[in-house]
Amino acid sequence: MSYNKKHVSVTLPGVRGLSSSSGPRVCIVGGGPAGFYTAQQLLKVGDAAVDVYERLPVPFGLVRFGVAPDHPEVKSYGAEGNRSMGIPGEDLPGVFSAKDFVGWYNGLPSNKELRPDLSCETAVILGQGNVALDVARILLAPVEMLKETDITQNALKALAGSKVRRVLIVGRRGPLQIACTIKELREMVNLPNSRADMLPADFEGIAEALKDLPRPRKRLTELMMKAAKEGGDDKAEKCWGFRFFRSPVEVIAGADGKRATGIRLALNKLEGSGESARAEVTGQMEDVDCGLIISSIGYKSIPIDPAVPFDPRRAIVPNEMGRVQDTAGLYCSGWVKRGPTGVIATTMNDSFDTARVLIQDMEAGKLDLSVNKPGAQAITALLQTRGVRTVLFSQWEKINAEEEKRGKFLGKPREKLLDVDEMLKIAWS
Repeated sequence: MSYNKKHVSVTLPGVRGLSSSSGPRVCIVGGGPAGFYTAQQLLKVGDAAVDVYERLPVPFGLVRFGVAPDHPEVKSYGAEGNRSMGIPGEDLPGVFSAKDFVGWYNGLPSNKELRPDLSCETAVILGQGNVALDVARILLAPVEMLKETDITQNALKALAGSKVRRVLIVGRRGPLQIACTIKELREMVNLPNSRADMLPADFEGIAEALKDLPRPRKRLTELMMKAAKEGGDDKAEKCWGFRFFRSPVEVIAGADGKRATGIRLALNKLEGSGESARAEVTGQMEDVDCGLIISSIGYKSIPIDPAVPFDPRRAIVPNEMGRVQDTAGLYCSGWVKRGPTGVIATTMNDSFDTARVLIQDMEAGKLDLSVNKPGAQAITALLQTRGVRTVLFSQWEKINAEEEKRGKFLGKPREKLLDVDEMLKIAWS
């Protein structure tokens, strides 16, 4: 809950009249989309009081730090760990997780010192989901497009000087198993001054399979095939492309061994078909020269506390419809409930489901509501004994106003503060 031993954020006690409520009191840990959507549904119970606790001095989680800055229409305790590739060289300079890279350009305080070297011509992104395409788009987008978003000035300056001209988006399976959605693909196809660069061999036999595909998958595949066939503007200075049937086996270091200069990929073949098709290695290898490697193979949740059950293999809190296993009164929602899948709308529906289950349990008498517990008052007292200062929602609004003020000066929606101490100074002023 605490960012360090001396302050905690953003506590949002009394989302609705906590101090005067005599009804059920619910504490939500994590002020991201899952937390707020769960609170929204719970507040439909007339006398419920909901308190939201967040580690940072700013709320909204992935809406603030995970959604691409050029997707403002989406800015709507999750998965804060990185899924390891488990290959030699992945710790070399020049290799980043998508989570950290996205956090860097979105202003996550813990990633403000990232400073990726963008002096190379080719970048490789491992993974073909929406986050991978977001990263590719940010790397290749004209800076003028990004200037009007809430991307950080540090990132904007670095991208303005970027030498990256080619981005390869690598996946272990084929075009029919790609994880991105058509919206993100269409944005790549329509990206100014960029053209698609695909391998015709990756699409062999795909046209014949189109007729049997569900409509969303069919439309996605047709757009991909069209991009592969037409390529785009030959005068474009930048290019991007999918590379299918490839798995990373080693990050290649330069002669001095100090940083990544390439990646070795195993060539795969598919066993089976459709969504359940498995990638099997063929024994063939391929080396790709690149100076920037971004792993977008998934986020993962980490244990929150020894008292809370956790499944390390699946990286989730074991649960049944949001009810935490063998722990009455404890519930979970979002990625820690189901794993890091889906978009924010998926999290919304999932969180609503958890809230409905909690409400049902209260109405069915499965939870003891006969004792009038102190709720946020007890937590506030506990934090005070530990020397922890809190940031209330009204104090977050001071941070929000300052970010909007700085952004207006730069012609942007906001300029995010990157330093927690600076956030706290403004909040407590």
